Parts: sequence; structure tokens; C-alpha cells
Amino acid sequence: MNRINACRIGNTLLKIFLISTAILSCYYIWDLFKSPFGFSGFREDPAMFVAKVVLIVIVESVIFWIGIILVYINCNQLGIKWRVLGVLFGLVPIIHLIMLGKIIKTADDEVKYESKRFKLNKERKDKQVCKTKYPILMVHGVFFRDFEHLNYWGRIPDELKANGATIFYGEHHSASSVASCGEELAKRIKDIKAQTGCEKVNVIAHSKGGLDMRYAISKCGAYEDVASLTTINTPHRGCEFADFLLDKIPVAQKEAVAKAYNLGASKLGDENPDFIGAVTDLTHAACEKRNEEVLDREEVYYQSVGSIQTNPMSGRFPLNMSYLLVKYFDGRNDGLVGEKSFPWGSNFTMLEPHGKRGISHGDMIDLNRENIKDFDVREFYINLVSDLRQKGF
Repeated sequence: MNRINACRIGNTLLKIFLISTAILSCYYIWDLFKSPFGFSGFREDPAMFVAKVVLIVIVESVIFWIGIILVYINCNQLGIKWRVLGVLFGLVPIIHLIMLGKIIKTADDEVKYESKRFKLNKERKDKQVCKTKYPILMVHGVFFRDFEHLNYWGRIPDELKANGATIFYGEHHSASSVASCGEELAKRIKDIKAQTGCEKVNVIAHSKGGLDMRYAISKCGAYEDVASLTTINTPHRGCEFADFLLDKIPVAQKEAVAKAYNLGASKLGDENPDFIGAVTDLTHAACEKRNEEVLDREEVYYQSVGSIQTNPMSGRFPLNMSYLLVKYFDGRNDGLVGEKSFPWGSNFTMLEPHGKRGISHGDMIDLNRENIKDFDVREFYINLVSDLRQKGF
């Protein structure tokens, strides 16, 4: 709450600045135009009048700058966009007031939102609603890694831990074939069991991570070590737009992109990255073939989740760019994966959007740390894990 308290203080100072500046401006305008014309204080004592004005400007400036700095540092929901616009239009008459109003409202909304979440977590702390029988293994999707200081899952893991969950991460390659990643994950689970003494794990896997885990369970013996698998926006039946792109893009260009990615990924920790292998395994053709061979195990509880964007602008870059392409080939989608590809297992949850915002592929892992109206991603995962707990997992 330290960040939120600092944001609250900064926002209060901005409100004081805005209100006091408005009152003082009205007073001096009235004083200027009342009869006789001119500032009464200036007529009576010019030196004192100027001193008062200078003092007011200094005090107001101090209040403003302390407030804006605190808000800029501590208000996550401002994002880069509003921070930049605030700087660019800070000295433009009228527009700067609109910008300041937007900044104050955004900070206000975040303070209220986070304070409400803090209060909720405090009230249920003793209930440990996410304290499952088995620890949670969170498995990332393609083109990402599990970094210590840049969590793939955003604010979600900390919220789960605050409510009793024990969390581990897949720590597998950012880009490799499903089979290769599946083998890595099966070994990772064995390591977790040896480290903790737990009998099994509950797996929550996003995007391609769901395909990797299904392979690990079916082909690498992980069915003995996994109690449940929850896939989040996973392309179980592939992405038809991926088939199209791989077919149309010249081989030389594909190899150039793959070489560049593999080189970068190897420097970030991947021992043997395989860009082409990862992308190929996401195609509709590859997934359909693999689904015939990678069969579910009755020892494991399978469930799945999907979400939908409503238009290109309801997702952040690059999902706002890919939405229409995916829609052409796969219909309704989350910016990357088509609706028909989400369902898997005995229970499927479709998160339908409210209004125009929609819920994107990235929103499902809190990629942008954005508070979305009518969809609290952190509370969604708390409820998901709490449900696993109630099911005995």
C-alpha cells in the first residue's frame, strides 16, 4: 500500500493545486475588473502586492510539482501514453487543464481500486482461499521467459500468494517445439516434487504453455505428477492464420527472423531456442495431428478458459494489429487465438466482454498491469485457484 498511499498524497496535492489556483484566479480577475479598474492591492502597496503574487506562485508551484512527481512515479494506470501527453501539453492553455483532469481521475480510480483490493485481501487473509492441496505451477506461453524482476503473469502471483497459494514457474524455453518444452516441463515438475516433497502440482498454463503441458502429461509421464491442468487462452486446435503466414512468407525471410530470434533468446537464457519449431507447432495442421496422438489422461483434471476481444482497439499493441488478421481466418478471437480453439477438458469458461473493451490474450496474464472495467484479472485467478482448492486439488 506504500505506492498507493504515495499516489493518494500526490493526487490530493494536485486537487489542492487545481482548486486553489481556480479560486485565486477568480479572485484576482474580479479584483482586476471591479471599479476602479486595476488590482486594489497594487494601488495600495505595489511592493507588497508583487511579493504576495510571487509567494503564491512559488507555493502553488511546489504543491503542483510534488503532486505530479508523486503521481507520475506511483500511478501505474497512467501508462506511457498519458505521461507523455501530460508533458507535451503541459504548457498548452486549456488542453493542459484537460490533461491534468485526466491524470487526477486516473490516479483517483487506481487509488480506489487498489484500496478496495487491499481491504478485500485483508478481510479474507485468515481464510487462505488459495491454499491448495498441491502447489501451483504457472507455465508461460511462447516468446516469453520467467524473469525474476519482470513477471510474465503480472500482479497475479503476488495476489495468489497473499491468499495462501504456493507458486512455482515453468522456467522452460521461450520458443521451442511442443515436444521439447513438454520434456522440460516434465523434468521441472520432478524437480519441484523433490524440492518440496509434494505429491503433485496444479498447473495453470497460458497460450502455447497449455499445449506443452498436455504433451508433458501424455507423452513424458507427467500424468503421475499433475493433479489438474487449467489452460488459459490456449490454441488447442491451432491458429489458422499461422498456417497462412508460414505458407506465404518466403523461406529466406522466415530463416532470417528465426536466426535473429534464436540468437537473442540464447543470450537471455534459452539453451537451444527453435523459433520455427515453436511457430510450426501452433498451426492448425500441427495441432490437429498432435491432438490425435497426445491424449488426455484420466488421472488428471482438465479445464480451460478463453476470452474475446470485440474490436482491434480493445487490445494493446501488437494484439490490436493482429486482431483483424486472426478474425479473418479464425473468427472471434482474443487477438491471437480463435474462439473455437480454446475449449479443452471437462469444464470450459468463456469470458465474454462487457461493453467495447474486450479481454485480450495479453489481458489474461495481466501483461499490461491494467485495471480493466468489469474484469478484475487478479480476482479471476483467485477464484480459479479457490475452486481448485474446493475440488480437493
